[in-house]
Amino acid sequence: MLISATGKFETLATGKPVHFEEGTMTIERLKQELVQVSNAYAESFNRQDAAGIAALFVDGGVHVNEAGPRNDIEQLYQAAFKAGSSNHMDASIDAVWSLGTDIATATGQVHMTGKDQSGAAFERTRRSTGTYMREGGIWKIQMITTFPKQ
Repeated sequence: MLISATGKFETLATGKPVHFEEGTMTIERLKQELVQVSNAYAESFNRQDAAGIAALFVDGGVHVNEAGPRNDIEQLYQAAFKAGSSNHMDASIDAVWSLGTDIATATGQVHMTGKDQSGAAFERTRRSTGTYMREGGIWKIQMITTFPKQ
C-alpha cells in the first residue's frame, strides 16, 4: 500500500484507492482506529483484566516476546498479573500501514511502571509491532510482538 497525493491508500499493484465499508480509508483514520485498540489493551491491562485483553485478539492470535510466541493470551496475562509483573501500562502507536482492506500493521511503544515481586519499583519501555485484522467491522490483534527498547 502507498498513500496517494490525495492522502488516500492505494494498492501498489493497481494504484487504485483501497475502499472500506464506510468509504476510503486515510492513514489518519486507520491510525485513530488502531489507537482505539491500543487504548483498550492498556485499559484492560491496568484493570488486570486478562479476559478483556484476550477479547481484543482474533481467535488464534499470538503474543510474542523474549519467551517466544504464545496464543493462550488470557492465561498469559492471568499469570503475569498473579506474578505482579506490572501495575500500569501506557501504549502508543507511532506508525501504521494498511496491507489490505481488513489487515494492517503498526509500530509503537509500551511504557510500564509498577513494583516487581520483591516490591522494588520499576519502569520499562518496550517497542511493539502489531498486525491487526478487521472482523465484522472491528479491528482485532492478530499478532503483537514486544521487545525491550534499547
